[in-house]
Amino acid sequence: MNIEVKKIVIATDGSENVKNAVNWGMDLAKDNGAMVSAIYVMPLAGVTLSMQGEMWSKALEKHLKDEGEKAISHVEEIGKIKGVRVESSIVEGKTPTDGIVNFAADNNADLIVMGTLGVTGLGHYLLGSVAENVVRHAKRPVLVVP
Repeated sequence: MNIEVKKIVIATDGSENVKNAVNWGMDLAKDNGAMVSAIYVMPLAGVTLSMQGEMWSKALEKHLKDEGEKAISHVEEIGKIKGVRVESSIVEGKTPTDGIVNFAADNNADLIVMGTLGVTGLGHYLLGSVAENVVRHAKRPVLVVP
C-alpha cells in the first residue's frame, strides 16, 4: 500500500499527555515532507454562554483562547526544531470532536494525529473521550498516540 501523507492535522489541548502525539506527528511530517496544521478546538460562544452567564462566559472564553494559543505555540516550536512547516488554528466547534473532524475534512487532511488523554478537570468536562469519538466519526485516517 503506497499512501502519500502531505497534510497532517495535529489536534492539541496543550496537556503533557498530548506532547508525545505532537512529537510523533512532527516526525511523520518530517519523514514525509508533509505540512502540519496544529489545531486547538474551542467550544462555540453559545455553548460557553449557556454555562454560567455572560461574565463567566467571557472569562472562560478568554481562558480557553489563551490555553489554545499556548497549545499551538508548542506545536509551532517543535515544528521549527524539526524543520516542519506548521500552520496553526484555533477553531470553534460544538464539541472538540466536531472541530477536529470538520477541520480535517475541510482542509483535505491525509491524517489526524492526536493523543489518547487530554487535560483533566474543566478540560475533561469539555473534552470527554475525544480520541474515541474522532476515530468513530472521521473520514480520514487517525493516529492515536498514547
